[in-house]
Amino acid sequence: MISELQAWSILFLPLASFVFISLFIRPFLGSRSRLSAYVTIAAIGLAFLLSLYALRSTVSNGDVVGWDSHVWLAIDGLEIRIGILMDPLTAVMLVVVTGVSLLVQVYSQGYMKDDPSYARYFAFMSLFTASMVGIGIARSIIQRSVFWELVGLCSYLLIGFWHQRPAAAAAAKKAFLVTRIGDVGFLLAILYLFMQRTTPAFAGLDPFEIPNILTAAAAMTTTAVTWTALGIFAGAMGKSGQFPLHTWLPDAMEGPTPVSSLIHAATMVAAGVFLTARFFPLFEESATAMTTVALVGGFTAVFAATMGLVMFDIKRVLAYSTVSQLGYMMLAIGVGAPGVAIFHLFTHAFFKCLLFLGAGSVNHATGTFDMRYMGGLRKVMPWTYATFLLGALSLAGVFPLAGFWSKDEILGSALKLETTSVHTLVFWLALAAVFLTAFYMFRVIFMTFHGEFRGGVDAEHPQPAQAAAGHDAHGDSPIQEQAVTHSGHGGGRLAESPLVMVGPMAVLAALAVGAGYVANPLGGLAGIPAHWFVEFLGEHAETFDAGLALGSSVVALAGIGLAFMVYMRRSPSPESVGKALAAPRTLLFNKYYLDVLYEDVIVRGAFYKGLARSLNWFDREVIDRLADGIGWIGRNAGRAFLPLQNGQTQGYGLVFSFGILVILGAYFLFGR
Repeated sequence: MISELQAWSILFLPLASFVFISLFIRPFLGSRSRLSAYVTIAAIGLAFLLSLYALRSTVSNGDVVGWDSHVWLAIDGLEIRIGILMDPLTAVMLVVVTGVSLLVQVYSQGYMKDDPSYARYFAFMSLFTASMVGIGIARSIIQRSVFWELVGLCSYLLIGFWHQRPAAAAAAKKAFLVTRIGDVGFLLAILYLFMQRTTPAFAGLDPFEIPNILTAAAAMTTTAVTWTALGIFAGAMGKSGQFPLHTWLPDAMEGPTPVSSLIHAATMVAAGVFLTARFFPLFEESATAMTTVALVGGFTAVFAATMGLVMFDIKRVLAYSTVSQLGYMMLAIGVGAPGVAIFHLFTHAFFKCLLFLGAGSVNHATGTFDMRYMGGLRKVMPWTYATFLLGALSLAGVFPLAGFWSKDEILGSALKLETTSVHTLVFWLALAAVFLTAFYMFRVIFMTFHGEFRGGVDAEHPQPAQAAAGHDAHGDSPIQEQAVTHSGHGGGRLAESPLVMVGPMAVLAALAVGAGYVANPLGGLAGIPAHWFVEFLGEHAETFDAGLALGSSVVALAGIGLAFMVYMRRSPSPESVGKALAAPRTLLFNKYYLDVLYEDVIVRGAFYKGLARSLNWFDREVIDRLADGIGWIGRNAGRAFLPLQNGQTQGYGLVFSFGILVILGAYFLFGR
C-alpha cells in the first residue's frame, strides 16, 4: 500500500523540479540549458510511477487509502487543515495528469529546442503539473482552492509564454480574467459552507473537509445544497470552458503547442470536470443543480462543435473540439453518471493530447497552423498522419477505438430507462455533437494531409499572402475569423518530425486505440471484469446497448462521409456550401459575436462608459465620502468637550456639586 510520504511525493517531485530549475539551472547554466528538460522529465516520470502505485493501492484496497489531515492554520478556534484524499477518483486523475504531462515534456524537447527561454518553459510546466496534482489529492476545499488558483496562474504564464507577442499577452490576460469570473462562484460556495458549520448537517464536523461535505450533503437543506453546488459548478465552468465562459479557451492557442496540448488534454480544463465529479454526492441532492449541469453541458457540446466547422487554424479547431468534449463530460455528470464522465476524461486525455501534438508536428514542418496552406502532408509525414488519423477516429467515436467506448457510455447514460425530458434533450444534443465532431475532424484530415501541398508560409512573409489579402483560400469571400496563429517553428521544412516528437505521439496513438476497451471491456479481458473502470469509480455501468452503439457509429460515419464528399470529392464544393450558408457561416466565423459582446461592448464599450463609470463614481463620491465622513466625526466629536477637560480641580468640583444637586432635585421631584 502506498504510504503518505509517497503520496505527498507525487506533488513535491514536480514542485521541486520547478524550484531547482528556477533557482539553480536558469541562473547558473543559462536559459537554454538542456538540463532543465531532463530534470522535469525525471521528476514527472517518478511522479507517474508513484501515481501508478497509488492506483494499484486503491484497486487492491477496494476503496480509500486515507491518512489524518494536518492543521495548517488555527484562527480563533477554526482549524484549516491539509491532507490527502486518495480514493479511486484521485488515483485515476493522478495517472492521467502525470502520464500525459510526461509525454508532453518528452515531446517538448524537440518542439522547444530553439527557444531562448527553454529553461523557463520547463520550470513553468513543472509548476503546472504540480498544481494539477495538488487539485487531485487535496482533502480540504480550502487546500483545493489554493491549487485551483495556482493552476490559473500557471495558465496565465504559459499561455503568455511568448509575452513579446501582443496576441499572446492579451490571450493570457483573457484566460485569467474569464476564469476568475467562475472562481468568484467557487469562493462564494466556500464561504457558504463556512456559514453552514453551525447547522445540524455538520454537527461539529469541519465544513471544509471534503469527506465531511459529502457526508453532510444528505442532511443539508435543499437551498443550501443547491447554492453550494451551483457555486462549485460556476468555478468548474470557468476552468472547463463551459458556455458562456468558454471564450478564453480558443485564444489560449497563442501559447506553445505542447502547452495547448497539456491544458486541453489533462490539466486545466479537466480540473472543472474533476471538481464537479468529486462533489457529485452534493450535486445529486439537488435536482436544480443536476439539471443545470446537464443542460449547460449538452448545449456546450453542440455550440462549440458548430464553431469548429469553419475555423482554418488547426489548433483552434482542436480548441473548440475540447470545449465540446468537456460539455460531453458535464452532460454525463448531469444525467447522474460521474464515473462515465471520468472515463471519457481518461480516454479524451490521450487522443486530444495526440491531436495537439500532431498539430505541433505539422507546424514544425510547414511553419503555419493555417490548413489552407497545407495539404498533401501524408506523403512526407507518414508517422504524423497515421497517429493523427487514429486520434481523429477516436475523437469521432469510431469503433473500436477508445473514444467509441466512453462516448457510448455517455449516450447510454443519457438514454437510460428512467428517461426524463432533460435526459431526452441532452441525448439528442450529444448525438448531434457526434455528427459535428466527425465532420470537422475529417475536414481537418482532408485539408491538412490529403490533396496537394498548397505552399506553407513564405519565410520572408509569415502571413500567408491570400489570408493577408482577406480572401478565403476556397473563394473570394472575406475572411472574418480571427488571425491565423504562427509560431515560427519549422520554417517550412517539409519533413517528418524528429523521433523525440514522433515517439510520444506513437505512445498516445496506441492508447487512443486500446485504452477504452482495456479500461472498460464488455465481457472481460485478461481477467479484467467488464465495466471495471466505471464500477471502480463507484458507479453502476449501463448495460451495453448494441443498437445504440450501431446508431451512434452510423452517425459518426455519416459525418466522415459528408466531409469526404465536400473536401475530397468536392460535391458539393466548399465554395458552394459557403455561398448557400453565407449568413450562418459569418455567424460562426465571428464566434456568435460573443467576443464582440464581451470585449467591445462590456469591456471597452457602452458597459464601461455607462454602468462601470457610474459604479466608479458611486464608489468614489458616495462610499468613499461616507467612510471619510464617519472617520471625521470620530476624530472631531471629542473636540466639543475638550474645554471641559482643563485640569482645574475647582472646575471639576463645581460640576460634581452641580451634578449632586441635580440628582437630589430629581429624587425629591420624581422619586416619591
